[in-house]
Amino acid sequence: MDVHEIAPGFWRWTAPHPDWKPSDAGAGDGWEQDVGCVYLEAADATVLIDPLIPSAAADRERFLKHLDADVERRGRPVAILLTTESHRRSAPELAERYGAETLVPPAGSQTTLPGGVAALDAVFEVALWIPAHAALVTGDIVLGASEGELRVCPDPWLVPCSPADARERLRPLLDLPVERILFGHGEPVLEGAHAALARALAR
Repeated sequence: MDVHEIAPGFWRWTAPHPDWKPSDAGAGDGWEQDVGCVYLEAADATVLIDPLIPSAAADRERFLKHLDADVERRGRPVAILLTTESHRRSAPELAERYGAETLVPPAGSQTTLPGGVAALDAVFEVALWIPAHAALVTGDIVLGASEGELRVCPDPWLVPCSPADARERLRPLLDLPVERILFGHGEPVLEGAHAALARALAR
């Protein structure tokens, strides 16, 4: 488990995906075992995005201890947001633990989401825009790459959407003043994210 503070009240942690196999790490079309999750302190809620509780006993105990303390300290309701239904993972356990609601918001939803988050079309999922931190959170559609770069997910993941159509559907994300992008897979881009996204969509 790795925990990183992006900004005050805005954290990212990683945990090993329970269904990952070594064969999933294939070059080009693969993905790494550790996946990214987001913790956001907002005025109206404590928001968890695509949360995954670490599986190792010591990490699990430490994680829940700290999360319990944060939830108690803030005294705000917990809200769980998912970028895609397949990222439900630890959401049921955390929802029961904190009496939280789990939302898989439709893209372009007019409903005000906790934390002022907006759900945007991202082909087969939603990208979650956090205006307070100029941050975009994606699940699987955009992946981290080396040295502050990012890439659209492998073409086979996009079927039945073509790579060209997928990039066109993602292009409206460039209308946002994106400074940071946090991924489900790969290291986040915390500087120059808008330019990095533009380069990825131009490929």
